Order: sequence, then C-alpha cells, then structure tokens
Amino acid sequence: MDASLLKETEFAAIDREAWVKLAQKALKGADFDKTLISRSDDDIAIEPLYERCRKPQLTPRKNPSQPWHIVQRIDDPDPVRANRQLLEDLENGATGIALVFEGAPNAFGYGLPSTREAVDKVLYGVHLDMIHLRMDVHPKSRACADWFVDYMRPRDVNPKTLSFSLGIDPAATLAGTGRLRMTLAALKASLPQSLSGFFSSDLPGIVLEADGRVYHNAGATEAQELGAVLSIAAGHFRLFEEARQPIVYAAPHIGFALAVDQDQFLSIAKVRALRRLWARLQEACGARPSRATIHAETSYRMMTKLDPETNILRTTIAAFAAAVGGADSIAILPHTVAHGLPDAFARRLARNTQLVLADESNLAFVADPACGSGAVESLTEKLCEAAWKEFQALERDGGILQSLVDGKFQGRIVEARHARTKEYNSGKRAVIGTTLFPAKQERPVTVLDAPHMPLPTDGVVHCEPLTFPRIDETLQASE
Repeated sequence: MDASLLKETEFAAIDREAWVKLAQKALKGADFDKTLISRSDDDIAIEPLYERCRKPQLTPRKNPSQPWHIVQRIDDPDPVRANRQLLEDLENGATGIALVFEGAPNAFGYGLPSTREAVDKVLYGVHLDMIHLRMDVHPKSRACADWFVDYMRPRDVNPKTLSFSLGIDPAATLAGTGRLRMTLAALKASLPQSLSGFFSSDLPGIVLEADGRVYHNAGATEAQELGAVLSIAAGHFRLFEEARQPIVYAAPHIGFALAVDQDQFLSIAKVRALRRLWARLQEACGARPSRATIHAETSYRMMTKLDPETNILRTTIAAFAAAVGGADSIAILPHTVAHGLPDAFARRLARNTQLVLADESNLAFVADPACGSGAVESLTEKLCEAAWKEFQALERDGGILQSLVDGKFQGRIVEARHARTKEYNSGKRAVIGTTLFPAKQERPVTVLDAPHMPLPTDGVVHCEPLTFPRIDETLQASE
C-alpha cells in the first residue's frame, strides 16, 4: 500500500470502513472482497483486518501451568524395534508416546501387532509413571484397556500417578475401517458396565475418546470435524444415561483428538473452539463443565510425497498452532510418512521440532496467547457456530454411528473434499513443492523396511469406510 495514503487519517484511530476505503484506493479498482478476503471450507470469511476483541474469553489448556506432552508415535510392526525407538525418543526429550496398532484408522498401513505380547515387548523398560501414554483408537481398543491394566498390576506403580488415554472410540473405528465387532445395541448395553471400574476408581486418565482425525484426513471441514467429536461425546453421554449411570463421573474421562494443519489461524481457532463447545455440551446435558483434554496430531492429508522436506514446514506451523491453541499433547507426523514407515532421522526431526517450540520458543509459557486477538476470537466464535450446526445435523441423523451406517456423514465429507480439490485445481489454493515451486529433481528418501498391514475384515456392523487420500493424491487423480 502507498504510504502516502495513510496520511489521510490517523492510523491509530482508523475504523474498518475508513480502512476499506484506503485499501480500495491501493487496489486501484480491484474488488476488495475477492482480493483481500478469503473463505474457509465452511465458508467463514477470513478478513485482512479485525477490530480488537472487546470481551476476550481465556481458553487455556487443561493444566496451563504445565507444558504440553511431546508425543511420539510408536507404529512399527516390529515390537522389539519399536521398543528401541520408544526408549530413544524418551531419552532425547519426548514426554509421551502414542501406541498405534495395526488396523487403526490412524496407522496409515502400519502399526504394532494388536496382541498382549506386543504390548509387553514394546513397553519393556518404560517407566509409565514418568510419561504420558496414549493408545490410539483401533478395533481392539476395549481389549487393549484390559491389557494395560494387566500390564500395570504386577508393577509397583500407583495408578493415580499415571497420565494415560485408552482411546476407545467405536465411531472412529467404524468410520475408518467400515466395521464394528458388535452390534450398536450390544455396544450400548455392554460398554458402560465394562468401563465402570475405570470411572469408579477415580483414575486421572482418559478412557473414552472422541477422535476427529479420521474425518479430517478423509477430507472433512473444520466444522465437520468439530461437529463429529461433539456427536461422539454426546453418544458417550447417552450410553451412560441409558445405563442409569451419572454422566458427571464419565465427563472427566472423555478426551478428544484433533488434526491440525498448515492453516495456522484456523487450527488455533479449532482447538480453542473445541474447549468452548465441550463446555456448552456439558451444560446442555446438565453436567458441571469439566475442561477438555485435547490431543492434537499434524494432518496426514496435507503431507506430500513430492519434495517431502516441505512437509517439515507444514508440520512446524501445525504444531505451533496446536501449542498456541492450547492442546494438552501434540504428535508430529514425520516428514517422510507419505513414503512409508519413517526412519530414525525423520522421527528425530519430528521430535526436535517440538523441543524447539517448547524449550527454546517457550510457547507454553503464556496461557492462551491468542486470547483477545480480534482475528482468532472471531474465527473461534464462527467455528463454534458452524460446528454446532454440524453437530445438530448429525443428531438429526440419529447420532454419528447411525449417520455412518446410513452413509450420510461420509457423503458430506466427500462433498467437502471434492470442493477443496476444485479450488486447488483452479489455482485458488496451492501446495508448495507440488503445484507451486516443484523441485527440479527429487532427492532420495529412506524409510524403514516394514510390511504393509491390512485393515480388519471381521465385523457385524458395516458401513462405507472413509478413505484417506492426501491432497496431493486427489490432485494427481483429477488430472
């Protein structure tokens, strides 16, 4: 903008209308809305200038006095090699691990063997009372919870000192694999009773999860992902109400998982919006609001196979957004994940990225640094409104499980994915290293030698499974 234009008014006192007039002069006839205002996948306007927020709402992580957990994925099909990876990660700064089992929607074709023996091997030599342990959603999540209890029983560990998430989410399993191992009626009848011991013992951990990553990686918008996790959480509440068990005991043990991508401000707003939405849902259900526990993982759909080093930039932005947004734990996908099972070098880069953000940049020092920002507060509020509408749509479908069985939610996600692909094809959006500034010569990429694990084929409830094409794959397919 021509600096001389600013002399027409005092910049400190400028209002939006006056600023737009100045901008239109600088644009020399170009349309202000089309040139300077973009829109999210949910048609939320993202403007170049926002007024200062008059009533900011502090939305910090669950424990703002502590930094987030730096989580490393453990997804090697060889449990002995996975144990070596795990110990190396913990020795070099990671404060948490996520066990990703075969058949999991988030395993991307790999994963630990889903057996009790594999759990024993991969956790050998690990002091669980000193780290955060996640078990990612997978078809045997309920059985895995029992393996966890059996593993801890002979060890001299006070369960109340543990930090864990058991990742039980039937909806994510159904959406990602197309199968459930018991009918919806049997699930409703058995799950509350089988988990009552975890709740009654007042263990400080997450038992049930509402995992939005499966929907994001399939192509969902931010509001669709948030609406999905709200519907899952509401479904968890209904299970306990129908079993005549107070939901007040279940609420603190329900956690969330979200994907964060290279859209920094929308990712910050998405994490913040989930905290407000969870409080609103609890109030609507007559429960005293408890703070949400949110795990964030960098987006798989944004990763590229060409010029994979550019993925390091994307995951750094995404992890920054998750930290600023107030995630309680963060996992970064290694930059070579699109090529296969990442090796030690790629894992080290993912780990060290978080260490720099946490220990050198001190992003955890300020609770909710985006609070009061006109842009982030506005995006947060608009995402809450759009997500609540998506939640209501899923509830009209009969809840997310029924919507998945009927294929309704999958249809809306695929529609959003196609609309996004059109914007990339038209040049309205770009992928650095793929559609914009592609490398003249690709560098060799090394990954570990590991078998590709198939999805489970057993089940009594079926639906059309979501697929997870990366954005670069959808662009190649549409050429």
